[in-house]
Amino acid sequence: MTTHRREAGGGDSPRVLAQLGAALAARSYAVRGVPVRDETIRVILVDDHTLIREGVRVLLQSAPDIAVVGEAENGAAALELARRAVPDVVVLDLDMPGADGESVLAALRSQLPEVRVLILTMYPEQTRLVPLLAGGARGYLTKAAASRELVEAIRVVASGDVYVRPAVARLLATAVAPKGAATSARDRFRALSDREATVLRLVAEGYSGAEIARQLDVSTKTVDAYKHRIHDKLGLQHRTEYVRFAIEAEILGA
Repeated sequence: MTTHRREAGGGDSPRVLAQLGAALAARSYAVRGVPVRDETIRVILVDDHTLIREGVRVLLQSAPDIAVVGEAENGAAALELARRAVPDVVVLDLDMPGADGESVLAALRSQLPEVRVLILTMYPEQTRLVPLLAGGARGYLTKAAASRELVEAIRVVASGDVYVRPAVARLLATAVAPKGAATSARDRFRALSDREATVLRLVAEGYSGAEIARQLDVSTKTVDAYKHRIHDKLGLQHRTEYVRFAIEAEILGA
């Protein structure tokens, strides 16, 4: 169900980022992975630690559709290299001598808006995610998760989508959540039967009706019947509505 959305750039409001967060949590790559692309994705690595760059380069060699076309150890070198190579994706660290990652991000957005930036950092999403996406980053990944998710993240970003780990997409979706929303949503969630609650969670996590039917060992018509009951009780219809409700009720799997 992965769909390409308007790029989030500098100046996006918190509400726009919150809406983006709800949509991200419903993306199909959250549960199924991202296929190899037909075109080669040209990538620049920017990190002041040589060993980190070497490790990332080796990791990306396993992806037939990704080619590292350059490396830089500081912000100034990164900008010069990006201007020459015009890559598809810049994988950018935040802490570097000279210009830091945020300054490089701002310069790339201004000078090379077609180049997409994926932040790869030691900082957890809770500390830096929202302002960096608001500043134009197309994705955010911690170095601790790189071995599992970097190839997937690069493919998603190169395709024009935004990548954040599904478990933290709710950070965006709750950026402007009104006080008391979680309590209200949890109270409404309790009105569902156990099977209806399970279907709601699975839909919010990105599974199709057929996949839910296989997991629950029921027919797709039965799954549709549960969805009708969920609609009658909660007013939910589209997947994004399921995701937003699941985030507000704090039941989306971490």
